Amino acid sequence: MRMLKVFFDFYLDASIHVGLAVTALVLATSLLLNIPVENPLLGFSLFSTIVCYNFIKYGVEAKKYVIVSKTYHKRIQVFSFLSFFPAIWFAVQLNQKVWITVLGLSILCLLYAIPFFPKTRNLRNLAGFKIYIVGLVWAGFTVLLPVFQEKIRMDWDVGILLVQRFLLVIILMLPFEIRDMETDFEKLRTIPQIIGIRSTTILGVVLTLLFVLLTLFKDYLTQQEMVSKILLGAVLIPMLLASKKKQSKYFTSFWIEAIPIFWVISIVVLRELS
Repeated sequence: MRMLKVFFDFYLDASIHVGLAVTALVLATSLLLNIPVENPLLGFSLFSTIVCYNFIKYGVEAKKYVIVSKTYHKRIQVFSFLSFFPAIWFAVQLNQKVWITVLGLSILCLLYAIPFFPKTRNLRNLAGFKIYIVGLVWAGFTVLLPVFQEKIRMDWDVGILLVQRFLLVIILMLPFEIRDMETDFEKLRTIPQIIGIRSTTILGVVLTLLFVLLTLFKDYLTQQEMVSKILLGAVLIPMLLASKKKQSKYFTSFWIEAIPIFWVISIVVLRELS
């Protein structure tokens, strides 16, 4: 049992779980827009997310962004380096427009993590910026990459999906912001620090309802998509209501981050049943 816990903790700490969550959102975009599912794009999504998230989580605290002191973190670092090679292998199979988009999002991630100029702060530490930068990057990565890979035009429905994805990421981050409320510096001005936990929860519920209702504004809408988003909302709201400052680390690191995986499974099941 102890060995199982060790592997499970590594699975979470090495960002494999969040990598699967991002990959699930990429797959959800392909299914909702009825475009081919590109395995190279899914592979790139998984491994590039692992590399990026581990760099943000551990690299920014390492000496010169490379040298880590803890043995456990060194294992994660080795895993990240190994993940870099399949990420590149999958990337070369994607088209130029995807590369340009990834480059732009990567620059935003670097600005998020690293202060590039002396006496300046990274975007992560600028008051109120953190949650919106993450929402922008996740939305761009999980919606624009499948669209650009298949060279389909940016129409109204893609725009709705992009806005919904941004809202979804913001909603998913709120339990993390509630959890970190006391440990985050006050100057970060996170949403719970500004409006409190109760108001943050209410905001999350309102954004969830908005997320679901926006689906009705699509030009092309299937019953399966509507049902899948209602199911997603039915999962998000109880998770938001259960969020509090003192909670098990698995509540956010596993259950909250598993919601995109649950969602894409529900989309696949509903498609099979139709």
